[in-house]
Amino acid sequence: MSDASDPPAQPEDEPLNAIIDAPFDTALSDRYLVYALSTITARSLPDLRDGLKPVHRRLLWAMRQLKLDPTGAYKKSARVVGDTIGKYHPHGDSSVYDAMVRLAQDFSLRFPLVDGQGNFGNIDGDNAAAYRYTEARLTAAAIELMMGLDDGTVDYKPTYNGEEEEPEIFPGLFPNLLANGASGIAVGMATSIPPHNVAEVIDATTHLIDNPKCEPDELMQFVKGPDFPTGGQLVDTAASIADAYRTGRGSFRIRSRWQIEDQGRGTWNAVVTEIPYGVQKGKLIEAIANLINDKKLPILADVRDESTEDIRIVLEPRSRSVDADTLMDSLFRLTDLENKFPLNLNVLGADRTRARAGIERRDQPVDRAPD
Repeated sequence: MSDASDPPAQPEDEPLNAIIDAPFDTALSDRYLVYALSTITARSLPDLRDGLKPVHRRLLWAMRQLKLDPTGAYKKSARVVGDTIGKYHPHGDSSVYDAMVRLAQDFSLRFPLVDGQGNFGNIDGDNAAAYRYTEARLTAAAIELMMGLDDGTVDYKPTYNGEEEEPEIFPGLFPNLLANGASGIAVGMATSIPPHNVAEVIDATTHLIDNPKCEPDELMQFVKGPDFPTGGQLVDTAASIADAYRTGRGSFRIRSRWQIEDQGRGTWNAVVTEIPYGVQKGKLIEAIANLINDKKLPILADVRDESTEDIRIVLEPRSRSVDADTLMDSLFRLTDLENKFPLNLNVLGADRTRARAGIERRDQPVDRAPD
């Protein structure tokens, strides 16, 4: 007979009875490894085949299920986000809507996959309106990316609650990974792929199909470098660009495009018409204005934003004797009128392991992460 002060007996199936005695560092590393692999394979790195992360794929799939074709009517973004998180992607609504907003921004994607109606943000850095105010539908590029889903071209898997199915991958008739690029930070690795001209990518792909053993330099005859939606000038040497693509790692130096406008009587202004990719125009102008206020660039008198649909940043020199190249070189050095875009071609291969997607020779081993 047990004493009344004894603790009550635990049933055999209680979690407390399943405690495993293990060193803390081993238990921590094992559980962190599970988290790291989940972050890498199911959140941060795009798939090599369609260039999408799970949130983007599920978002576009939900829009397809809602029949939001390019020629059809728009539907509230709140409905799209609700269907996505309710059926396919059990995460926060803000993260899903942020992903949707980026797919609709023509200054973020070279070929947007979502056609947004309403305020989806701007290049100044202003945020999009709440999803109850905006509407969206698919673009022609997104339709091409999903073309063939009804023909059994890809496998399907159950959704997180087992009530429906979703495609494991999109057929990928549109070369989204290189055309739109990708970026993401996982655990211990990251990806950073710039956008490219889709016609150049298709020409290079056609050449590779016809010549499977072609050298990297041959492909560089078709794809000469990235093609950013905000324009700008790529000022790296051809050898540096080729080496970055060959190894899958490097960076591209992007400089704003500018021109001189004659104001008469020997005066002139420098007008910037294209800025580097990823630079917020509002913060850029603020940084230039701070240089003037702090007297760190005495040869610059004023900066004005005269942009409408096209970018137009007017830079007024202190006097007519200022050398235009000297002024712009100073601004390139002191502000984001020139910056670097990192290249890190980390993607997930068909076997769901990390693959470096450089254009090394096909007979060389691919650098893979351990399973």
